[in-house]
Amino acid sequence: MPRKYSRSASKDVESEMKRFKKGAAKSGKGGKGGKVKSRAQAIAIGLSEARKKGKKVPAKRGSSKRKPAKRSTAKKSTSRKSK
Repeated sequence: MPRKYSRSASKDVESEMKRFKKGAAKSGKGGKGGKVKSRAQAIAIGLSEARKKGKKVPAKRGSSKRKPAKRSTAKKSTSRKSK
């Protein structure tokens, strides 16, 4: 079975985890967001950086893949009985 992530992508995640453990990992554009507080967030940042560099990383999960539910276009009857 082929690798999901390239070895170099793993290195990017590894370096981000080291920054996280040191307390130097920052979130947001240009590191202006704030401190990274969770392990999962540090991994996500590492994968995101690898993606930007064009390394082999699966596409990001999220709302972009979900398709909006189709709404039925059936019209409701608006006729009312008046007394």
